[in-house]
Parts: sequence; C-alpha cells; structure tokens
Amino acid sequence: MNAKPYFSQLEIAGERFTYVDLSKLLAPAELERLPYSIRLLVENVARCSPEALEPVLNCALGKSEACETPFFPNRLMFHDTTCLPALADFAGMRDRVAELGGDPQQVNPVIPAVLTIDHSVIVERYAEADAVEENLDIDFRRNSERYRFIKWAQKSLDNFKVIPPGTGIIHQMNMEALAQIVWESEGPNGERLLHPDDMVATDSHTPMINAVGILGWGVGGLEGQAAVLGEPVPISFPEVIGIRLTNGLRPGVTGTDLSLYVAEILRKRKVVGKFVEFFGPGLDNVSWATRGTVSNMAPEYGATVVFFPFDDETNRYMELSGRPAALRVKAKRYMETQQLWRRSDAPEPKFSEVIELDLASLEPSVAGPHQPHQRQPLASAGKSFDEHVIGANTIATSAPDSFLEPSFGESIGHGAVVISAITSCTNTANPAQMIQAGLLARNARRLGLTRKPWVKTSLSPGSQVVADYLREANLLDDYSAIGFDLAGFGCMTCIGNSGSLESHVEAFADQGLKGVVVLSGNRNFEGRVNPKVPAGYLASPALCVAYAIAGDIHVDLVNQPLAKDASGRDVYLHELMPTDEQVAELARQVVRPEYFAERLKTLWDGTHHWQALDAAGSVQYPWDPASTYLRRPRYLDVIEAQPPQSLAIENARILMVLGDNVTTDHISPAGAIPRDSLAGHWLLEHGENPADLNQYSTRRSNHEVMLRGAFTNRSVRNLLLAEQPGLGAWAWTADSEQVLPLYQASESYLDQGIPLVVFGGINYGAGSSRDWAAKAQALLGVRTVVARSFERIHRSNLIGMGIVPLLFNEGMTATDLALEGHETLSFDGLDQIDVGNNRITLRIQRAGQEEQLFELLLKLDSRQELTYLLHGGILPYVVRKMLGRSGA
Repeated sequence: MNAKPYFSQLEIAGERFTYVDLSKLLAPAELERLPYSIRLLVENVARCSPEALEPVLNCALGKSEACETPFFPNRLMFHDTTCLPALADFAGMRDRVAELGGDPQQVNPVIPAVLTIDHSVIVERYAEADAVEENLDIDFRRNSERYRFIKWAQKSLDNFKVIPPGTGIIHQMNMEALAQIVWESEGPNGERLLHPDDMVATDSHTPMINAVGILGWGVGGLEGQAAVLGEPVPISFPEVIGIRLTNGLRPGVTGTDLSLYVAEILRKRKVVGKFVEFFGPGLDNVSWATRGTVSNMAPEYGATVVFFPFDDETNRYMELSGRPAALRVKAKRYMETQQLWRRSDAPEPKFSEVIELDLASLEPSVAGPHQPHQRQPLASAGKSFDEHVIGANTIATSAPDSFLEPSFGESIGHGAVVISAITSCTNTANPAQMIQAGLLARNARRLGLTRKPWVKTSLSPGSQVVADYLREANLLDDYSAIGFDLAGFGCMTCIGNSGSLESHVEAFADQGLKGVVVLSGNRNFEGRVNPKVPAGYLASPALCVAYAIAGDIHVDLVNQPLAKDASGRDVYLHELMPTDEQVAELARQVVRPEYFAERLKTLWDGTHHWQALDAAGSVQYPWDPASTYLRRPRYLDVIEAQPPQSLAIENARILMVLGDNVTTDHISPAGAIPRDSLAGHWLLEHGENPADLNQYSTRRSNHEVMLRGAFTNRSVRNLLLAEQPGLGAWAWTADSEQVLPLYQASESYLDQGIPLVVFGGINYGAGSSRDWAAKAQALLGVRTVVARSFERIHRSNLIGMGIVPLLFNEGMTATDLALEGHETLSFDGLDQIDVGNNRITLRIQRAGQEEQLFELLLKLDSRQELTYLLHGGILPYVVRKMLGRSGA
C-alpha cells in the first residue's frame, strides 16, 4: 500500500510537521468507535510498516479475526537487571561479529535506549537518618565493577544513556521525566515526522506508562535487544477488553484498592496477549496517579496493555510534572487533531468485551498471601493467612517456645509482620497515597505510637520528587518517627532486595516462624521479598504504616484496635486515617511543577559515587577473566555464520516435570546468594568475600553464577521425584543412577550432547520479565518446554533463546503422559513449521514398550518469531544480520 496518501501537514506554533492522518485511513464513524489504544497501534503500523497496514486495518474494523502486527517503538528503556546482561550481549556480539569477519561497530543501538539503575540497592540500613547514603555506599562498594561496565557502554555505544543509581525507578522516571506524549523523528526525505511516543521496556510493569496515553508494554530482555537494533516487536492483533467505569471511589478507598480489584477481576478471565482499555463516565473521577497504579499491575493478570486515553486529566499531569510549555502545546494540538484526546461527550469505543465496574462499590483491601490477584477485604487479611499459610505444610505449623522474646514484653508468632515497606513505583508514584500515609504517621506519632520492634520498616520511593514534596509537607519526620526513614530510591524490597530481617527475627525464621511482609509494591510471590518470609500482602502505603504499628496480620484493622496509646487507650485505624479532603489540600500545596523540573535538570548526573567512577570507551570490551561479575556470554561463542540446517529434536530426555504457576522467580535465581549454595561455593572458590556475595540480580552477567542458581527457589519441585533430596529442583542424571541438584544433573546430559525437555503446567513463566529464566534453560541444555500455557514475555524469551514453546492440547497435562524420567522423546514436524498453528508429534519411547504418540501445538504469532527459531534465537539472528551488513 502506498504510504503517501494518508500523510498530512500540521502547523504548530509556526513549525510545520508531517504526520500519519488517521482520518484518511478510517471513516469518521469507524475512527470514533475504535479503542484509543488501537488508534495508536494503527498509526504505528501505517508509519513504520505500510506493507502490513491493510490486514491490520481489516482486523481493527472486525473484517478479519487475526493478523500479524509489527510494532516499532521509537525508544526503549532497561533497568539494570535486564540491561547488564543485554550490555554483556552487545559486547559479546561485537566480539563474535569481529571473529566471523564483520565490523563490530555494526552492533549498535539504532533507537534511543535509556538504562535506569534501580534494581541493585538493598535495604541494609533502615530506620535511621543516614540510611540512603549508607545503602548507596554499600551498593557502590559491591557493584562498582558493574557500574564501570555501564560507563564503558555509555561511552562506547550510540543512542545509549544512563539514569544513575539513587535517582529513581524505571517506570516512575518514565512517567515523570522521559515520556513525551508526542515524538519527532526524521522521515525518509528529511521531513519532520510528528507521531505518538510509542515505547517498550524490559520490565513487565512497563504498562504503567499507559496511564498517560502512551502505547507501550513490557518485553523480554532479548526482544528488547532486537528492538533497540531496529527489529520490530511483533504481536498478534489484540482483542481489546473495555472496562467501563461509573461513579467514583468512596472516601478512604485508594488507587491501590482499585488496582487490586482489577487484578482480581481480570485474572479470572483469559486476558494474556490482550489489551485492556478504560472508558465510561467514571473515568473522569480517576486521577492520573491512580491510573498509574492500575496500569502498573498489568502483568499480574497477563494483559499486554492497560490503557487510559489521553484526556484533560493527562494534560493536567503534563503541566504538574513540569513538562516544557512548547511540548504541551505540541502534544495538545497533535492529540486533538488525531482524535487521540478523549472527550467526555465523545461516543464510547467498541470493544470485544465490556466489563462494568462501579467505583463506588469498592472497599479497602489487601492482596495476599502469595499472589497479587488474591484480593482480600481488609478485615479478612488475617483469616486468609490462616487458610493459605498456616494450613499449608511447607513449614512447621506451631511456633517454638523460643518465639517468645522477653525484651519485647509480648510474643510474636505465625502471622507477625516482620517487614513493612513502602516501596516500588506502583504506589509511591501516587502523591495522594504517600501524603495519606505520612499524615497517618503524623497522627500516630502524636499519640506516641511507633512500629513494633520485630518489624523491619523502610521507605524507598520511586523518585526524589516524592522526598521533595514530603519534605515540604514536613512529613518525613513523621514517617521517621514510625521507623520509615528514607532508605533509598530504587525498587529495593519489591524486587527482593529487602536485606536481612531484624536479627532476632532471623533466628525465629530459621526455626520455622511464618512471618509476613506487607509492602506497597506489585509482587508478593512466596519467598520473593525475602526467602525466609513465606507470606506477603500488597497494600497501600498508609496500610503499610498501620501494619507496622499493629505488628501482626491477624489484627483486624477495620474492627479491632491496632495499638494502645501512652494512657492505655485503644487506638483504631479510622482515628488515625486522614480524610480525603485533608490529603487533597496538602497535595495541592506541596506537589508543585518546580520540583519535577528541578529534578529533571539533574536526571543524568548521579551522586558523588557515580561521578567518581571512570571507564574508558572502546569498540570491544576488555573482558577480565578473573571477574566474578562480568563474563563473556557462553551462548554467543557457538554462533556460526550460517543458521542450523534443522530444528529436529531427537532422542531427548526429560529434565523436569513442573506444576502450575511456575514463575520466573522460580526459574531465574533472585535474592541474596547463600554461602552454602552452588553459586556461593563458586564465588568463594574464585576469591569473593563471604560478606559480598551480593544478590543474584547483580550477577546476571555471569553465567557461571546464574546457571548454578537456576531453579533453586525452595518452592520448586520436580514432580518426577517421589522425594525432594533438598531445596530447589533436583533431577536424574543421564545414566539414571542418581539424583543431583539440577545444575550438576544437567552437566551429565550436556557432556553427552543429549537434548533436554521441561514439562510445565498453567501459566509457565509468570512474573517478572527475566531473560535469564530463558537463558538458564538454554544453557542447561533445554531444547523445548511443553506446558499447558505460557506467560507472554517468557514465551517470547524462550523463542529468543531458540527454545521451542510447545502447548498441550486442551484438557491434556503432563500427568497424561505417565512420565517417570527415563523415557526417550522425539518431536516430529519441527522442520515444517510456519506462522500460525503447527501440529507437532511427540514420540515417547520407554524401555521394552511400544512407542507412544501424542499431538502437541506450536503456535507462532509472527514471521519474526519463526525467523528467530530458525536461527536458533534472537542473538544468532542479529549477529548474522550484522555480518550481512558488513559484507562478511
């Protein structure tokens, strides 16, 4: 299709721009009934992939059910746990391209990429005035080698910038500072192209940016690397589910409560791969901050996008957050011209399904004890803990006598809140909720209340702007009085960097105490926040303060007192909670554009720690063979100039059979590296200080550590084994004579060149966007994963590593195969695959029995996915493409 007929000219403040004119692509009645997220998707395809426009338009108008949709983001963001491996891959690809006779400088970002270093700092010092500085000191002592590597990349790669440690969290930095709403780029003939700010980032919670009308979503680290090198991010044309809002939130009901309701509602529906878009008269009553909280939770129910159209509220946020006046004028004119600005009186879009949600029906809630969609009315939190945790058989069910601590003057037992953390971008980006929590702390302070002595408390906002307005409101002292001193500006507790528990609580946890973490984040999988804490509850910042004072999840904050004041009088939560009017009035006074503007000026500067680091730039990175942080990636060493001749998998063996809801937290190691683990032993053998083994997330550029840590989560169980010899996954060796920890067992298969298979259940690979969850499986020798369903990003990452994601037919499970672990497996049909549904035959050979046949499904959504599999993954494909460009 010829692209020129649907381009138009637009003059803004005396400047002339060219733009894709949606009104030339769609009739007025068609355009006004199209979901706003789809309008943005159509614009992207029309501008970047005109050859795909006609089928995409047919899908948008309901004339076709499915089509491949290439999406070209104009920018990409990383955080350090995904970017460090990506940068190591860039360095390794440059090496491999050079070794194969190509030009290594061809391996370079072609669209702007920004790294936010936010996932490394740990809550080691807390409840003290200098915690921020002291935690940064520790962070830089441990991670200076990694950070110098990032500075090398900053000097050596084009289109690559860094937001240094101690500045803020990727998604909050995106919303507050980097999001442009409209973007300008150069057209093929040098014209000034104006278009929406479309983006992706290598974190599953990227849809937070959907809150301000920007189309973007989370991708795997490998898919992100391809995108930054100019490849499209392919998706199947999405169904769009509309959530129609009516009325408004009742007093005391927060954005957290709305986000937990939405997570509960949508987890019950199949929304993986779908867009969700909000509309209806109630949308005018939802603030920009609450929208951010809701959109941030998208991966907790699997939606690709959770979209709020650009409207008057978004425009107010643009002004509040200090965006330049010229940008606001440009955005206003463009969004209005393109009918991308939602007006309250405009016709409601047409959706594939509509969910009605009365905001006035919501009540204060928490989510837990193990999943973000396990919403509980606030009064029922303790009951849910007893049902789901005390009733479980994972840890002893009764507290030993030593749980009594004489110095407390009272006892702690199962259900004790041992961590309460106001953390992550999900809720700390919401000024109303941060001020609400601060005023609650002020009211508690006036009554002489503070945290219980067994509760580890911390405050780690998503940006320094939060500290600015809390300081202006004189609320930081009130937070501090309850134990919530500033601990840092990073993801911290929500990503698992919670540090150690209070020393006496550590001992109790080792004896079987079933403690609870309460956090204002987005993930509460078992053991994620801290491996010694089995239960977690997501809550608003104010409830984090309340539970720190109460000290036990069993305290019914609705009906029971959470503490006694100095005179022995019972104090109830409703007495401490400020009114919505008090919160709004203080927010109007202290949340000001100049705070955002001033922080934007220093966004790239970093602290004195960052400024003191130095690194030289070079085309190829000088790897240090003694490094325990940075290793040239092993999976790049085997790339040849030509792709493999066949995808056939013959005479494979089974590595593991796993159950439902195996997350990337189970696959890719997270949290602190134990001294007595295989990874810990390797580090100690290579000269590391036992006190500085650090987090697995900081070692993701060292495959030796990551492989030894894969599947070591204590909740992982290989269902092939009647008994689990130890924590984490164990497996049969190739000779079927012994069971060893997974890494050691896999070596026996790798030594003989035997391909391996993993079987999974529902929602395989749920959780955070971790490319190492796929990289580890590939390096363990896994060639295919067979599951009942896959989480979207993990499935993409598997394909990105050349691993074939196969699906059981509906109603079929691994149990139906009656596997014992000693069978030989072959897969027929892999050399005849194409885009769409591919029928693959699994042949199982058991000793002394006839071969059994089972049908499986390989679903490929795009030509790009097919290409990656045929090349053995994204990185081999990119290397070969770079060789082609340089004529090698």
